[in-house]
Amino acid sequence: MQRRTALAAFAALSASATGVGFAQQRPAARPFTEGTVRDLARELAKAPYRAPESRLPRGFSDLGYDDYRTLRFDPQRALWRGENLGFQVQLFHRGFLYAPRVELYEVVDREARPVPYDPAAYTLGDRAPPPADFGHAGFRIHFPLNTQGVLDEVASFLGASYFRAVGKGLNYGLSARGLAIKTADAAGEEFPLFRAFWLERPHAGANSVVVHALLDSPSATASFRFTIRPGENTIFDVQATIYPRVEVAAAGIAPLTSMYYFAPNDRAGIDDHRGAVHDSDGLMLATSRGEQIWRPLQNPRDLQVSQFAEVNPRGFGLMQRRRAPGDYNDLEAAYERRPSLWVEPIADWGSGTVQLIEIPTNDEIHDNIVAFWRPQQPMRPGEEYNFVYRLHWLPVVQGNPVLAQFVDTRSGAAPGNARLFVLDVVGGKPDEVPDGTLPVLDLSAHAGEIRHPVVQRNPQTGGWRVHFQLVPGSARLVELRAVLKLGERPISETWLYRWTA
Repeated sequence: MQRRTALAAFAALSASATGVGFAQQRPAARPFTEGTVRDLARELAKAPYRAPESRLPRGFSDLGYDDYRTLRFDPQRALWRGENLGFQVQLFHRGFLYAPRVELYEVVDREARPVPYDPAAYTLGDRAPPPADFGHAGFRIHFPLNTQGVLDEVASFLGASYFRAVGKGLNYGLSARGLAIKTADAAGEEFPLFRAFWLERPHAGANSVVVHALLDSPSATASFRFTIRPGENTIFDVQATIYPRVEVAAAGIAPLTSMYYFAPNDRAGIDDHRGAVHDSDGLMLATSRGEQIWRPLQNPRDLQVSQFAEVNPRGFGLMQRRRAPGDYNDLEAAYERRPSLWVEPIADWGSGTVQLIEIPTNDEIHDNIVAFWRPQQPMRPGEEYNFVYRLHWLPVVQGNPVLAQFVDTRSGAAPGNARLFVLDVVGGKPDEVPDGTLPVLDLSAHAGEIRHPVVQRNPQTGGWRVHFQLVPGSARLVELRAVLKLGERPISETWLYRWTA
């Protein structure tokens, strides 16, 4: 498509969505192909950035979280309801933090029709209905995930480029994003927005649904194609094509956003009856060298940025390894049912770093953890960058089955201004360690002093317990590393930890 044609088509689709109620008339259709959104993104990147319509009338601009939740969509008005397609789509109203207008389209037989806004589809209370061209904030997808014939919410797209999903038996927890730009930058982060979505009508009996998205920001545009397959492990197959408007040196690919407040390894100054409060408790990384890394999360006093240099990573993600209700003792939040999220690159991503950002927080309502892939080379205007990957929303990522995992990290005070660390390691092949012997602990610290390292069998877990003391001395930051070995061969993943004063 030529630039003028592409932008005119998007403008025409947007205009045709206004002033039409769900039941009034059928909106005009436009041709849609696999390349439509990519063409729109490419041509949009050549034009100056224009922010989406974000003005809200009174009654919608001043909403709090609980007030916003009262703007309920009528399930009887769901897209594809009564059509025996397996999937249904419900819409989100604009308001609260979700002010930007998002265009929605349904794709049927290679034609895209706008999904019009209709105030009658929502419970608005005593608020005056917005104008007919008000538009949407986002949408959520329903599917019989847990019980045949009962629709569950399995995914939602709402706010900037955020989206989230669940696997069977799980509740919402951490989120993914389309693109991160300048995260943790002193000048402030840039939050790209999904400007429009195209929802392909699934075939009867289909176990997947396809969603296309157009992303826009001052620095870049992008097209996304999500193939969503709900299940025990809900999978998003993602095809992302990015077009920079300017040079982007601080891009985050496949960004994940989560919450970590406290846990047994880090609860200094927190007076709370619960054992832990977090949506994720660690970063897991599978390297191209066959190493598996586990980095427990923390709620630091100061902003912390960690970088893991890699070439063509096999995967990374934010995990929720603690799965027992007693780990949290929170009947309402049920943190043990929050999903882990694993990013699996499908093609080579080249050189770069997996970055982990930990932001101080004094409450569990704030997402303060971010992880993503940052390419080594900046993205340059006029170029096209393609990333293909798979997102796995599931309880636990098994990882390399021959390597034991560090499932628990605890820390507390020890005499002489030392810190005691207690680590539990389970899984792998513990029977390959002969009776009467123990694996070798390869333990190091880049500063301070390690004292009294011990490895012992743990009869409660069938694995091992590792404990040692760290004497930091004058160091304000210490990087710790541990791995269990049989001879020179690792039999566990690599435990990494950043201690800060």
